[in-house]
Amino acid sequence: MKLDQKLKTALSENRLLILGTQVLFGFQFTGVFQEQFEQLTPLARALESSGLTLLMLSVAFLIAPSMDHRIVEGGESSPRVLRVATFFAGWALLPLSIALAFDMHVAMERVIGTMAGIISGTVFFVLALSFWYVLAVALKTRKPNMADKQPIEGTPLSVQVDQLLTEARLIIPGAQALLGFQLTVTLTKAFSELPPAAKAAHAVALCCLGLAVLLLMAPASLHRIAFDGDDDPQFVKIGSWFVIAAPLPVALAIALDTYVAAGRALQSPTAAIALAIFAIVALLGCWYVYPTARRLIAG
Repeated sequence: MKLDQKLKTALSENRLLILGTQVLFGFQFTGVFQEQFEQLTPLARALESSGLTLLMLSVAFLIAPSMDHRIVEGGESSPRVLRVATFFAGWALLPLSIALAFDMHVAMERVIGTMAGIISGTVFFVLALSFWYVLAVALKTRKPNMADKQPIEGTPLSVQVDQLLTEARLIIPGAQALLGFQLTVTLTKAFSELPPAAKAAHAVALCCLGLAVLLLMAPASLHRIAFDGDDDPQFVKIGSWFVIAAPLPVALAIALDTYVAAGRALQSPTAAIALAIFAIVALLGCWYVYPTARRLIAG
């Protein structure tokens, strides 16, 4: 398989992984505002907040290869980007598996009891590790990486356009889903009881997500309306800027809503601020600081 095809496959796989992650992220966020949330045990509330942070890490890792591809390589295919995609996808599954175990524990504890919650959470964690890591290692072949031996040629314009649109499609589902959850939360009774600072933070997060969705939809609109769907270097350049810019408001929105959700779950402003700071540092670090540093090192 050619390098361009391998990279397209890696991006498509990240799309699949992020779709599953966004469902759990939505449960974590909206669950904090449900009427029965206050009846959860302190441990369950802590698990909800931890799960939200873990899923944020998964999202950060899954989007990181696309940002690296745009910022470092300028949309050109390279064996290094493929290795980056493999590395981050592997690590994204670990916090996802832990968050899934936490969610199963909280849900099953409510339905059946504490012991059932512990057992189900443990079982799903073991299954996730088995299917995602143990089986993968057992089946991994030891053949040399042929992508490293292929001569690096300029990526065809049609491939650059395809990869650009794929990367926009990778990021936008999470942004759209979180925006929907954010809008729904404003209609709950629990939201009306939040302190003014939390409401203001959520309002800013809403605006950030709305801006991100507009930015991510712009490349498809431009490609169809301005360029009649034709491949054009100018479109790749303009579209890349939209895809690079969109994760910034996404990161701000996730950090702000982490503050809102953690504040309600833990009843501790200090812990909520700490988790929000961790979120913004992790997201901006994966999406902007790391690829920018790589680009500067590369020259």
